Amino acid sequence: MTNLANGNTALAARDLRHVWHPCTQMHDHDPTGSGSVPMLPIVRGDGAWLVDANGKRYLDGISSWWTNLFGHANPRIAAALAEQARTLEHVIFAGFTHEPAIALAEELTRITPPGLDRVFYADNGSAAIEVALKMSFHYWLNQGHGEKTRFIALTGSYHGETLGALSVSDVALYRKTYAPLLLTPFLAPSADTWQAEPGESPEQVAMRALAALRVLLEQHAHETCAVIVEPLVQCAGGMRMYHPAYLSGLRALCDEFAVHFIADEIAVGFGRTGTLFACEQAPAASGRGGGVSPDFMCLSKGLTGGFLPLSAVLTSEAIYQAFYAEYAAGKAFLHSHSYTGNPLACRVALETLAIFRDEPVLERNRHLAVHLGRRLEALRDHPHVADVRQTGMIAAVELVADKASRRPFPAEQRRGLRVYLHGLEHGVLLRPLGDVIYFMPPYVVSAAEIDLLVDTAIAGIERAVSH
Repeated sequence: MTNLANGNTALAARDLRHVWHPCTQMHDHDPTGSGSVPMLPIVRGDGAWLVDANGKRYLDGISSWWTNLFGHANPRIAAALAEQARTLEHVIFAGFTHEPAIALAEELTRITPPGLDRVFYADNGSAAIEVALKMSFHYWLNQGHGEKTRFIALTGSYHGETLGALSVSDVALYRKTYAPLLLTPFLAPSADTWQAEPGESPEQVAMRALAALRVLLEQHAHETCAVIVEPLVQCAGGMRMYHPAYLSGLRALCDEFAVHFIADEIAVGFGRTGTLFACEQAPAASGRGGGVSPDFMCLSKGLTGGFLPLSAVLTSEAIYQAFYAEYAAGKAFLHSHSYTGNPLACRVALETLAIFRDEPVLERNRHLAVHLGRRLEALRDHPHVADVRQTGMIAAVELVADKASRRPFPAEQRRGLRVYLHGLEHGVLLRPLGDVIYFMPPYVVSAAEIDLLVDTAIAGIERAVSH
């Protein structure tokens, strides 16, 4: 029997007395008012599953905000963490170093696209974006181009919620309130295939978006530091997806107009899209696979397999050299975090990357992705589903009030929340983005567990749109 003092109800009550949760209207959790969303205390993890204080199990269909790759409480990663904790937990990273950070930098420069030879550590995804933005601006300043102070982002983009990262985001839900505090980016049209004209292919959408970006660069390249994009999938913006040809065209335009290309692979890196990094899928000029190398690549989330906060910004030797000078020149990159290069996180990241080396992760993911896509086909003809889209191990279903016109449900009806609550009731964690139901499970998920995810989502969708 559950110990009532440590059960869901008691722990939730203690939580609600003091804790303020992220991306949450806390009133939703108020059990004494109209709050209808449970606060669930999780006491342990087991592979793709989470277990609450009452012993109920939940299949983690979203990898706990897209971080978990190889399962909760993965014994191999946990053992590496424990070993490191007995040796060195942390040390200042200015003037000091340690083997886990060195080895991780060596491995990251080995596995990322060519030319990314320098690694700067931070401690979360938003911080990585801040680093890349500041580093790009500071590079141009050091090169005598202080007039470059602006950035180009894509419509519908999301890069984080610190002020710099939010400045280059275009999701009104997050940005609108803080707009007076933010930088104003130039917005280029996304290559999102959802925006396709009748008869237009995904690649044609990408070419149209690149043509618009060219016009923007012709007008503003002289004052632009960088273009920042989420390669292939704009995740928090509604799991919008686009053709990899856009990345090849973007690289060419950035070279032509002398602006940097920042690739935010925080959510899409480490196998989510079918390749280790999404940038690898960009076609070469010949039309065959080639991949592109951005000027900055931002990594986090899956970097540590979901165990600890860590991020990294990779860049080129040429950019590094623009900061390398005598102290009196004042060109150093003065940016730091207390936990920069934390040994525990670096050691865990090394073990996560070792699993990619030792096991056929990407091959298995491709088989699982095919199964997931096959199961979701049943929703394509649903009268309230406007789109079913997928890139690798990321899939999304767009709910609408009217399929023909794509008219959305009124936001206040919170149809996606109904799917979430149905999922919890049936032991599945699905946390929609508005009315976009998405799937991003851990890589240890089985085909049978994917069936459970999809079956639960389908039933939840039926329930959500029934009245």
